[in-house]
This record gives sequence, C-alpha cells and structure tokens, in this order.
Amino acid sequence: MFSMNFRKSRPRIVVFGNEKGGTGKSTLAMHLAVALLNRGLKVATLDLDSEQRTLSRYVSNRRRYRTRTQPELLVPTHMGLGSDHGQVDELEVANAISYLRGHDVIIIDTPGYFTTLSQAGHMKADVLVTPVNDSFVDLDVLRAGPQRDGISRPTAYGERIRDLRNDRAGGLDWIVVRNRLNTLVARNKRNVGDALIELSRRLGFRLADGIVERVIYRELFLEGLTVEDLPQLSEAGPVSLSHVAARQELRNLVACVGTVQRQAA
Repeated sequence: MFSMNFRKSRPRIVVFGNEKGGTGKSTLAMHLAVALLNRGLKVATLDLDSEQRTLSRYVSNRRRYRTRTQPELLVPTHMGLGSDHGQVDELEVANAISYLRGHDVIIIDTPGYFTTLSQAGHMKADVLVTPVNDSFVDLDVLRAGPQRDGISRPTAYGERIRDLRNDRAGGLDWIVVRNRLNTLVARNKRNVGDALIELSRRLGFRLADGIVERVIYRELFLEGLTVEDLPQLSEAGPVSLSHVAARQELRNLVACVGTVQRQAA
C-alpha cells in the first residue's frame, strides 16, 4: 500500500535526477505526480531543465487535453525555471519551493547534465530518484570503471550524491530505478543487476524496477496522459494488457517512493 506519510508540515520534495539524458526522468516524474494526485495529495511539479522542458510540455499537453475533453482531469500545479535569457541561481529555486509550500509533494525534474540549477534542485531533495537505462552504457553515470582491486569506483555524480547523503546524516533517501527494462531474461540483464547491487552497497542507494520499454509512453505524452488515467484511456478505446501492466509497474514505483518517511523539518 502507498504510505500517506507525505502529509507533513512542509512539502516532501522528490527530485528526479542524474547526469545523463534519455533515461525517462520526465516520464516517471509526470506519472508519479498524477498517481499522487489521484490518491488525494496536493502535488506541484518544478521543471529545472531549461533546454528540453519535457516535463513542462507534458503538463501543457495535459492541460490542453483537460480543456478539450476532460474538465475533471487532475493536473499538478506547475512551474518552470531557467531560460536562455539569464542564469537562475539557488535563491530562485528556493523561492519557487517556498511559493509551492502549500502542497503535500513537490516533484522536481532536473536536466541530464550538471548545472548550478540541477545542483540546487538536488540539494533540496528529501527523495532522489535516479533512473538508469538497464545497460552498462547508462550505468556509467554511477560507475566510472574498475580500480586496481577490480571494484568499480563511483563517478563524480555518484560521489556528489554520496557526499550529500553524508552531509544530511542519512536524511536523503536515494532510489536508483532500473528503467526501460527488457522483458527477456538475458545474461546482460543479470550482469547489470549484479553491478547495481554492488554499487548500492557502496553508495547507499535503494534499488527499484522502473518501466519496461513500451510504445504507449510516447503515445500518452502527446495527450498529457499517464497509465493512471485508465478512465480517459478506456473512453478512447479498449485498454490493452500493456496499459494494465504499465500501470502496475508505476504503482510499484509509487509504493517504493512512499515507503520511507521524510525526516522532520
């Protein structure tokens, strides 16, 4: 069951971040936002990716869909920071979070590269979700290569998050999500899993399975919908087994994010 421990004196801040693009951060962020809205929570989203703006476009698509066909569709309060016309500093991130303080949860999407804006978002996290595609290529966002003892050392990003957790005295819950999983059992899949288990022991993150690579996620983006929106999807036609399976995958992730209580403010 999903824990309702999000309701605290201040919002719980969930940050989706790593330093590699194309891992599904924005897709997972939007799906988590809608899942929490559907569970009665007040949710805000904050987009810190000033170039791609994928989460902002996702929310915009959802607003258009609501205006066009479904006035009862729940949409998170949304803000986007950063532009080509000026540098956004940490104070503006803090001000945005303060503005959204009346919500139960603030979900922050960060760019797939290191910026001061991304760093500011990471610093505010109660929960950090780092999606990685299920391959050794994408695993390099956390693992830089073997040392003399044969054990992989963490990358600069992995070390930054480890140091951030140490500074918080364990107050940051870090979840690494194996994303875009292949349904086939293969040697590479097992080897990636073993490598992530090794790194989780060294860096202190929890492991969770994310979503299987499915065409439906790209299709849902165009309408701003998620697999949590089955009533809307069923009106458009029969709901496939792929939709049902995808919804269960996301519910498992929601449960994982909700299992640890945020430290008191």
